[in-house]
Amino acid sequence: MSEENVRKENVTVIGLGQMGAALAAAFLDAGHPTTVWNRTAAKAGPLVARGAARADGVAEAVAASELVVVCVLDHAAVHELLAPHAEALRGRVLVNLTTGSPEQARESARWAEGHGIGYLDGGVMTTPPGIGDSANMILYAGGPELLARHRATLAVLGDPVDLGADAGLASLYDAGLLGLMWSVFGGWLHATALTGADGVAARDFTAVATRWLKTVSWFMTGYAEQIDAGEYPGADATIDVQVAAIGHLLHAGEERGVDGRLPRLHLELMRSAVEAGHGGDSYARIIEAFRK
Repeated sequence: MSEENVRKENVTVIGLGQMGAALAAAFLDAGHPTTVWNRTAAKAGPLVARGAARADGVAEAVAASELVVVCVLDHAAVHELLAPHAEALRGRVLVNLTTGSPEQARESARWAEGHGIGYLDGGVMTTPPGIGDSANMILYAGGPELLARHRATLAVLGDPVDLGADAGLASLYDAGLLGLMWSVFGGWLHATALTGADGVAARDFTAVATRWLKTVSWFMTGYAEQIDAGEYPGADATIDVQVAAIGHLLHAGEERGVDGRLPRLHLELMRSAVEAGHGGDSYARIIEAFRK
């Protein structure tokens, strides 16, 4: 059967902020009959002009589709909007792409289960312009069988990544990945300021830096094995060696008037590990400083 002859699943999108509008637009672009609702009705206008059906209320929006996607300000807003319509949602699948904590996601999953509602919690790992690009991930947790059933539809938003049955994991991964992003941005900005002090253009340094990040990801993969095993052999580079190396980074920054708070934090963590007798271990040992 050709793709044109496959019936496209009906989808409802509740919440039409920048992200919600991008989600609805991606469904429309892929040919899915899409019903939209927003508290401020005017925000639906551009989507209606592109073929979306405007619901007059949440009840009508929910009734229009088996798959209901919600993306609003927070979990409190989700509950306020959907709790009065729990019976109408029974037997449908609710995909919650609202940002929140793992605890809130698990609470929402329990609420949905108690009302016979299929539930997927999601983490959107891109900004609105990246919706619809399969290079970007959308994390899902809470119902692997639900994701499998609706994968083709949800894939139009981005690559669906299944994190399993624990509904809190999408939010947990989201928080962790954002922390990783900010740490990478901070390191890159510090390094760009450092090299820029000697006249290196940011684009020139970044071309080399992005290649270096591929090697860093290789280290991370190996270190993950060590962390899971609870053993940190320093066969590649010990913390002792890296303490010496970071001294050169600090010196270069001081000579150029570059703020050194970020590398000093790394040095503090390394020195603590050395003082605890772990100077011969790999950098992965530093994870113990972050654990309880």
